[in-house]
Amino acid sequence: MEQTVLSMLVDNTFGVLSRVAGLFSRRGYNIESLTVGVTADPRFSRMTVVVNGDEVIIEQIENQLRKLVDVIDIKKLVDKESVSRELILLKVRAQAEDRQAIIAVANIFRANIVDVAPDSLIIELTGNQSKLEAFIGLLSGYEILELARTGITGLSRGSKDVRYFD
Repeated sequence: MEQTVLSMLVDNTFGVLSRVAGLFSRRGYNIESLTVGVTADPRFSRMTVVVNGDEVIIEQIENQLRKLVDVIDIKKLVDKESVSRELILLKVRAQAEDRQAIIAVANIFRANIVDVAPDSLIIELTGNQSKLEAFIGLLSGYEILELARTGITGLSRGSKDVRYFD
């Protein structure tokens, strides 16, 4: 099973997210990650869905999504032809003696310290999944108290496949 990132342009209307999620649920497909936000044109939203499956399953998912009235366009985001990012917020226990070492690791990854408490730090990091996993791995010697991930969002490179609407 391989991970596939689908970038969809959808109508920015009530219930679109529910209809897309329901399609996956009814067919027994799991959504690994889902991000949604309005585009520069408020009539549309960009929905980025990450799914696992072989070529046949991904093709079935795409075909079913294209049948939804709200779905305007679907692109498969391929690594070398797109830019994808994810954001994590990570709360790590940080006593005075550990704080500098944790901050040094965060600096190597160009992460931001967004909150400091007497016994913890909240770190914000944006990047591709391998960067985020490497960062989390380097902090494995410390107690990670909480972790929140946005899921992947992305766009294809260049302007050749941009959709324009009147």
